[in-house]
Amino acid sequence: MAINKTEKRLKIKRRVRKNIFGTPERPRLSVYKSNKEIYAQIIDDLNGVTLVSASSRERDVSSDGTKTEISTLVGKRIAEKATAQGIYSVIFDRNGFVYHGRIKSLAEGAREGGLKF
Repeated sequence: MAINKTEKRLKIKRRVRKNIFGTPERPRLSVYKSNKEIYAQIIDDLNGVTLVSASSRERDVSSDGTKTEISTLVGKRIAEKATAQGIYSVIFDRNGFVYHGRIKSLAEGAREGGLKF
């Protein structure tokens, strides 16, 4: 039976999420990408609350440049919002996506912005 791309990613996501859990002291930075946009949110899994979110759809993030450059800006933006709320350390959840390209640039942008993971 053929497994399509989405099913394969979800299988990887389930395997990774068994071990990754966000706490109030060290929340989870979850990343999702579609073909056009990229989204990031910092989640406290213990209370089931999204603490901070950022995406390429926000007005602060300019739509000029490549998708990889925009991902870096989203990473910096989420780091800026997180540090404003006193969050400095997170657990990175790539959500089943390969750590490459846009996911990697978002992570590097978040590190540049001051998040530690």
